[in-house]
Amino acid sequence: MTTQTSRPAAWFSWASLMLSAATLGVILWACLTAWGAVVHGHPAYAIVLTISALGALLLGWLSLRKIRRRSKDERAETIRIGVWGVVWRVLLIALGVVWIAILAWLRPYVAVEPALAAMHSDKTVTVTETTTDIELRPTDAKTPESSTGVFFQPGALVDARAYAAVLRPLAEDGHTVVITKQPLGIAFLALSAFDSAKASNPEVAQWVVAGHSLGGTVAAIEATEKNAPVAGLLFYASYPANDISETLTVPVESISGSLDGLATPAKIKASRSNLPADATFTVIKGGTHAQFGSYGPQSGDNTPTISNEAARKQISEASVSFVDSVSK
Repeated sequence: MTTQTSRPAAWFSWASLMLSAATLGVILWACLTAWGAVVHGHPAYAIVLTISALGALLLGWLSLRKIRRRSKDERAETIRIGVWGVVWRVLLIALGVVWIAILAWLRPYVAVEPALAAMHSDKTVTVTETTTDIELRPTDAKTPESSTGVFFQPGALVDARAYAAVLRPLAEDGHTVVITKQPLGIAFLALSAFDSAKASNPEVAQWVVAGHSLGGTVAAIEATEKNAPVAGLLFYASYPANDISETLTVPVESISGSLDGLATPAKIKASRSNLPADATFTVIKGGTHAQFGSYGPQSGDNTPTISNEAARKQISEASVSFVDSVSK
């Protein structure tokens, strides 16, 4: 079956042109509002943006050329196109809209102060940043270096640098800290990062795996791997996806906020049954989800009644106390 139309598929060319413009607009918005996270994050997002931009430019050029050609060639006014021709054109436009939404959703939360200041090395901590991770290494001769390191998984879509300030006290206490940069800001895409951290730091005899939000859920998976020399599991506003009360045999510390709008107190309480009976819980009164890093407010979170500085101090102190307790 066919249909006869005026200026066949002209709507598709115009829709494609608008789709191209929208894609470029989202990419420009992401770069202007999250440039620091794009540049300092895992290269996967930058690659996706680049490929998407090139594809949008090509689509726009082809669409514009077809529009101009139709306006010059009146003989193309009427042709017959099949129903399936209409269907696949609509499907392509729909897929393009979905891709634009994905690009917008993947825009990362950008690290802000004091995390950016914590990224600088000084006489106590050496900070090394690569395309795939951030290392905070103790350098003060007065502080003996511990054989226990900390491997950290950021929360979903959060700039890895955002955790430098809250984790730096661990390095100042003598522990090597590795913060992984997740592909596209998704912890499940960084399951191999722990193995890379172990290989790059052979001097670290054992590790505390930690994570914020979704990163904590993935950290729990890493902690239960049989080949992982794990000394402890540290949750920041997080909990395991499954029951690990019987499979996990190392100490667990859960630090959460009483006003967290995402990892709510009810969810943290419910997680107790999925953790070993001796797991300890520290609650930051008045603390929220976004206060476990320095990246600004987060959608769905509540308004804190404690300052970012006070919350960060309590989180850092609880973290140091826990890691010290499991260190050799």
